[in-house]
Amino acid sequence: MQKKKSIRKVFVIGSGPIVIGQAAEFDYSGTQACQSLKEEGYQVILANSNPATIMTDDTIADVVYMEPLTVPFLEKIIEREQPDAILASFGGQTALNLAMELHKAGVLEKNQVKLLGTSLTAIQNAEDREKFRTLMYRLGGTCT
Repeated sequence: MQKKKSIRKVFVIGSGPIVIGQAAEFDYSGTQACQSLKEEGYQVILANSNPATIMTDDTIADVVYMEPLTVPFLEKIIEREQPDAILASFGGQTALNLAMELHKAGVLEKNQVKLLGTSLTAIQNAEDREKFRTLMYRLGGTCT
C-alpha cells in the first residue's frame, strides 16, 4: 500500500485499563502499531489511561496523553494536536467504542480527522447482532 502524503500525524487510542476478557494483547498490538507508524515517518499521538502499559512509554509515541478515555478528553486532544487521522483498531473494544462515539458526536467530521483501519460500517456490523447476522447470511454463512 502506498503511503498517503495527506497524513502526517496519527492519533492512536489505547485500550485503557486491562479488564477481565481483555488482556495485554491490545497493549502489545497498539505498541507495535505506534512503532510501525513512527518508522514510516508519521508523528504519533497516543491517549491511554493505563500507566502500566508498554504503550505509554515515552519512546513509543511522540506525544503521550495519560487521560481518561472519554469523548470530552479525546476531543480536547484532537483539537489541541490536530491529527490528520485516528487509529482505533489496536485498542480493543474500548477504542472501537470511542471511535464510534467520536463519530456520532461529530468530532471527527468537525476536525476533519480520517478514521484509519477498521471502518465505521465494519464496527457497526460487528457490534449490532442483527446487522452481523444479516451480513453473515448475505455472505453465505450461518449463525446459530
